[in-house]
Amino acid sequence: MLRIGLFLLTNIAVMVIISLVFSLLGLESTLAENGVDLNLEALLIMSAVIGMSGSFISLAMSRWSAKKLMGAVVITRPGDRTQSWLLQTVEKQAQQSAIKMPEVAIFDSADVNAFATGMNKNAALVAVSSGLLANMQQNEVEAVLAHEISHIANGDMVTLALVQGIVNTFVIFFSRVVGHVVDRVVFKTQRGYGPAYYITSIVAQIFFGILASSIVMYFSRRREFRADAGAAHLAGTEKMIAALQRLQNIHRPAHMPDQLAAFGINASVSNGLRKLFMSHPPLEERIAALKALS
Repeated sequence: MLRIGLFLLTNIAVMVIISLVFSLLGLESTLAENGVDLNLEALLIMSAVIGMSGSFISLAMSRWSAKKLMGAVVITRPGDRTQSWLLQTVEKQAQQSAIKMPEVAIFDSADVNAFATGMNKNAALVAVSSGLLANMQQNEVEAVLAHEISHIANGDMVTLALVQGIVNTFVIFFSRVVGHVVDRVVFKTQRGYGPAYYITSIVAQIFFGILASSIVMYFSRRREFRADAGAAHLAGTEKMIAALQRLQNIHRPAHMPDQLAAFGINASVSNGLRKLFMSHPPLEERIAALKALS
């Protein structure tokens, strides 16, 4: 969940900055004043530049932003047995997965959580919360680490960046088309762009962005099943099942915090339209998939 949340937050921020730069430079107005304001080919190229740039810049910044936003402290020299064990376990799993040793960090949080991020599989970060270390047994932590290593080995962050970039492109493209139509047809602007174009484009971009996020979340859910299978291979199926069952026991529906419920970490929010916006499948489905593997 944190991996997806951090990526999306950075991606949105970068897209807003790039859009503002384009607006400040007057690129869209220049096109409009020269009669090419709805050249769909040019618009699609501009949308792709903004959309793909936002996605991959956020990916390039992912390790740095994760450390800053989460307060994750990288273990450079282990200070106790737990930290030594974490480094040794991640190093072993990285070797098994044929990737370079990622940075290993701990962030202070009561939530039982972990994430992996990075520009590529040989320059990654694995971070676990203090709550996870306090509430899980060692074999369960090992499985969680294997899950995150599998995300890295599978190239999930790059895949997510590609999917997000494509989604961004079409969100920007169609929001600009809607803004143009409203500005020209409803408000009868003859040359350049009026305020209606910018207001409508922003509203449409937010609306399409919400709808498009369901596509990104679909790919995220599929990748979670694959990472679970990878963790079962690295650490053992029973250990991964035990880790997920531990999450079930910790995150009971009545006590689940809103930030976890919004991403559907627990099956209590897996019904109806909300299921489309879950970054993770319900724990019951993940456990059932692992049992089917064994």
